[in-house]
Amino acid sequence: MPGLTRSRHRLTTALAAFGLLAAAGAAQVGVTATPAHAATTHRILFDDGHAEEAGNADWIISTSKPDPLGQDSSPSSETDWTGALSSWGVALQKTGDFSLKTSTGALTYGGSSSTDLSNFDTLVLPEPNTLFTTAEKTAIMNFVKNGGGLFMISDHTGADRNNDGEDAVEILNDLMSNNSVDSTDPFGFSIDTLDVGSGYPAAISDSSDPVLHGSFGTVTKSLIADGTTATLKPSDNSSVKGLVYRSGYSGNTGAFFLTSTFGSGRVAFWGDSSPIDDGTGQSGNTLYDGWNDTGATNAALALNATAWLAGDGGSGDGGGGSDTCTAGQLLGNNGFESGGTTWSASSGVITNSGDESARSGSYYAWLDGYGKATTDTLSQSVTIPSGCTTAALSFYLHIDTAETTTSTAYDTLKVQVVNGSGTVLGTLATYSNLNAASGYTKRSFSLAGYAGQTVTLKFTGTEGSMLQTSFVIDDTALDVA
Repeated sequence: MPGLTRSRHRLTTALAAFGLLAAAGAAQVGVTATPAHAATTHRILFDDGHAEEAGNADWIISTSKPDPLGQDSSPSSETDWTGALSSWGVALQKTGDFSLKTSTGALTYGGSSSTDLSNFDTLVLPEPNTLFTTAEKTAIMNFVKNGGGLFMISDHTGADRNNDGEDAVEILNDLMSNNSVDSTDPFGFSIDTLDVGSGYPAAISDSSDPVLHGSFGTVTKSLIADGTTATLKPSDNSSVKGLVYRSGYSGNTGAFFLTSTFGSGRVAFWGDSSPIDDGTGQSGNTLYDGWNDTGATNAALALNATAWLAGDGGSGDGGGGSDTCTAGQLLGNNGFESGGTTWSASSGVITNSGDESARSGSYYAWLDGYGKATTDTLSQSVTIPSGCTTAALSFYLHIDTAETTTSTAYDTLKVQVVNGSGTVLGTLATYSNLNAASGYTKRSFSLAGYAGQTVTLKFTGTEGSMLQTSFVIDDTALDVA
């Protein structure tokens, strides 16, 4: 290949939209960035035991229950699982960091069922339409008090999909105000009796908040399409925090999305089910694609909040990453052997083409190599815990070129650290055609200065108009301790 100008063969399979980098920091159709592998799998239970499929609702991640993997064990798109929440479920599943199940019966805590809350880190209540029993409310509240995460999603007043006289506003307010564990406004808010027709509630400005600026991207706006809001009562629980507000509201009123804590656990509330609806589901349901609404960042909000509830990110007061450090390797799919998952990349960059060689395995990342003006990118978002004193980034790089100059860098590869808005925080190195050599060379850098932050590692290959240079990367790692 050196010395030749050629048309490069690339794989044509499109990379999953789940890994898109929020370089523009604007509206997103999918999810902006994927998180690094967690040291422990986060266990999420979606409730489907309280009429979540009544009427036109289809608030399930899959028709295969309790285990969505029974429908497709390796989903790559929202239609691989059936349900209006399939995009949410598939996005989490593809990271490799989450284990997902669906509960179709009564919620318990401390029992022997495989879906008992003691087996999970987070419970998602996607617009329940029947009241929780006394025993269920006790189970839910004790689960949160003892360290569980609770994601409550409401809808507007009057959205009684099964016509039993109760809607999600009443049901969730009843959970908080009429339970045997703590009925004295335990989470510091109540849900408003409202039907707000439409709008794009906006996120507050807080770059340190792990839900608004998490591993899955930056949240700017959400969507309300017949939903409600909440009233905050910080005098009852000082940790309650409004993150997204209806237009014209702030402070303690008009909160469309909020977080709080209770005991050792975490709580999130969303005032409408439209943002989590991906428009796909079971035949006969009338659904709306709010998940991919281009005027909002609903996917990032749902996914960041799920990760935060399950234990990622900072405390309920919006602090940065975890203050502890578990030694390990943080990058997902670090040897590229899972193909185009976890990483965000230009089309065909992650490949098993025989025109170049992997350092190990079959897959590698190949930037540029066309012999014409080209820019290729490869990136992954990762949260570096604040308690880590060591954060060592390494990767193996091979460069070959058809350039003959010994003095001019016509083609370059930049290795950078950027934030969720795409702003460059630091350039670790710049390589060029002048660095061409046979074989792979290990490159290493310290990222300890970014501890406590969620950052994106980005490789950008820029090739001139003539003579190819190939930048080939394999066996990446971000080792922390």
